[in-house]
Amino acid sequence: MDEKRLRDLLALVKTGDRTIDEAASELRRLPFADLGFAMVDHHRALRQGVPEVILAEGKTSEQIVAIARELGRTGQNVLITRIDEAHAAIVVREIHGMRYSRAARMCTLEQAPIVMLPGVLVAIVCAGTSDLPVAEECAETMRMLGVRFERVIDVGVAGLHRLLSKQPVLEKAGVIVVIAGMEGALASVVGGLVDVPVIAVPTSTGYGAAFGGITAMCAMMASCTSGITVVNIDNGFGAAFATVRILRAQGRITRSDRTGKSET
Repeated sequence: MDEKRLRDLLALVKTGDRTIDEAASELRRLPFADLGFAMVDHHRALRQGVPEVILAEGKTSEQIVAIARELGRTGQNVLITRIDEAHAAIVVREIHGMRYSRAARMCTLEQAPIVMLPGVLVAIVCAGTSDLPVAEECAETMRMLGVRFERVIDVGVAGLHRLLSKQPVLEKAGVIVVIAGMEGALASVVGGLVDVPVIAVPTSTGYGAAFGGITAMCAMMASCTSGITVVNIDNGFGAAFATVRILRAQGRITRSDRTGKSET
């Protein structure tokens, strides 16, 4: 349950359209539901403004389905991250309305309208085509959060003119997410061109000395461009949620007009 749903419920009690017993019954499963193998956090939307998300890695298909059903029971949207095709096929079969994005490695269940926020644009800047799975995870998360975004794809520093041709997009963005593997230099370059928050996502893309993303991560953390925020390797979801936190702090997003998730 999020803050809007709670306020609506309390308003119904106040007007006499819902009895106290009915309201108590609806709230009985707050703040969490104990499934035995998972404690589904229904209170998270009230604390953070966005409901819980299911991280599929390490879970069985039965566990994923059970958690998704519990989250969806309240009528909220459900987001499942890092899910492979085999598990996704079962989840889509078992839960009506569930959709699978192979590119983003996500399943989504949309039961409540997602209000796309006016006047807020985020640029998702991707160094190479090999980084697209991380970029799509970020994009799909932002879509579920109600954040408008624009993709800028395959503009790595090996061909800097490609990035410079997209400078108008960078200049109109309120936050920029930069996704890059190899040596991770793109984040420093973008950070030096703009005055808005830059969130850098190192990816595991790269040959031997890239060390599965460690080289890119260290380069981004040691960037000569001041103020870049760095999230974990391949963490497109984390970058999207960090973006929402930044926009919320800037006063551009309020809990009442945002539909979205947070990781478990």
